[in-house]
Amino acid sequence: MDHSAHHTGTTHDPAAHEGHHGHADHTMSHGAHGRVSWAMAAKATLHCLTGCAIGEILGMVIGTALMWGNVPTMALAITLAFLFGYSFTLFAVRRAGLDFKTAIKVALAADTVSIAVMEIVDNTIIALTPGAMDAHLSDGLFWFALLGGFAVAFLITTPVNKWMIGRGKGHAVVHAYH
Repeated sequence: MDHSAHHTGTTHDPAAHEGHHGHADHTMSHGAHGRVSWAMAAKATLHCLTGCAIGEILGMVIGTALMWGNVPTMALAITLAFLFGYSFTLFAVRRAGLDFKTAIKVALAADTVSIAVMEIVDNTIIALTPGAMDAHLSDGLFWFALLGGFAVAFLITTPVNKWMIGRGKGHAVVHAYH
């Protein structure tokens, strides 16, 4: 994205903002599509994974504690993963001054693909791990499958986020607001 369009009548020098509120990364991700660092992609993925993990663990704990079946427990976990994943971005862009409706649009644009990829990978690993779906909260297998799924999801989602940020999509839309 060319930020000079935001400054009509003046020349905008992105290099003049180096080190100011992370504009060095901001310029790299928007001004030079395709040249996104792995660190930036990993940071965006970790941000998304944190919200997803909180929601998913909470959903699995609630469903398992209430002795729900596998399908309702996974549905709750996935719903909460999206809810918490979006909420992290929503709160950040609201603090930056966006109105609620715009903030929701930014959160949806920033995180939907990342959360979806994470949830598909993580839940597939849980479903394919023998015995994991029937394990109880006190079983090591429950936590091994869940946390192992998060680790694999992080490894698979980071390149997806790198690709999207490099094209001005996904987490890149959040950069305009900090």
